[in-house]
Amino acid sequence: MTNTQVTHIQIDNYGPWTVTPEPRREVDLQTLQSRLFADLSQLFGNRDAYVFFSRFDNMIAVSNGVDMDDHALVQESVGNRYPVTMSLSVATGRDPVSALGTATEQLQEAGSAQDQHRREILRGRAIDEQFRTAEDVQIAHFDVNDATGKYTDELNEFDTFIHIEQGYAELMRYMRQAHDSLSFFVGGDNVIAVCPDLDAPAYRDAIDHVRSAVDVDLKVGVGRGETASDAGMDAKHALEQCRVDGTDIEMAF
Repeated sequence: MTNTQVTHIQIDNYGPWTVTPEPRREVDLQTLQSRLFADLSQLFGNRDAYVFFSRFDNMIAVSNGVDMDDHALVQESVGNRYPVTMSLSVATGRDPVSALGTATEQLQEAGSAQDQHRREILRGRAIDEQFRTAEDVQIAHFDVNDATGKYTDELNEFDTFIHIEQGYAELMRYMRQAHDSLSFFVGGDNVIAVCPDLDAPAYRDAIDHVRSAVDVDLKVGVGRGETASDAGMDAKHALEQCRVDGTDIEMAF
């Protein structure tokens, strides 16, 4: 049984800030967003957590093992280094969708994302150490079959991008609706999904659906662990086994 801890990361009052006192250059905003994501990825990653960029002004961390004091330190580090602040909301659930729902509700109850008076909110609670287990997090690492041969070496870059994004969008939507999972594009032709306790037939269902809906073929390695880092590394090794054996699904447990 999984017990996923999710942190909803939200930049405070970001929309108004981008146009105050006048609209800021888009290149500067893109640079800030990318640097902030990189720093958060490292700050959480040093604590064996994963961060996904979502819409950049909002990000999502799978934060099992990161306690509230750690969250406060991350928040303080960002506040000291950036012209914007961020609010954090932490929640847990048997599936990541319900955990994120609770985390988001906690932020919304604290005030609007564009409320200039809402600053550096830190809400929720982490999983107490005595309740953590080696099966709390389930990570699925999806990869497009022969993306280089089918797309990268055959189509222009933008058409390749369209095909990969179509596969990601359909997988993201279906995993959310059918399997209570959160899926994120992580570059190249890779998607990482944070899942509840799913079995191999559930992943077969998702792969078959994406192939039928948008004609993109996927394979997936699945891992479990006490943290996102543990589960993610097992998923990576399972995905490598798919490549070696020519299989679509490998479960590292």
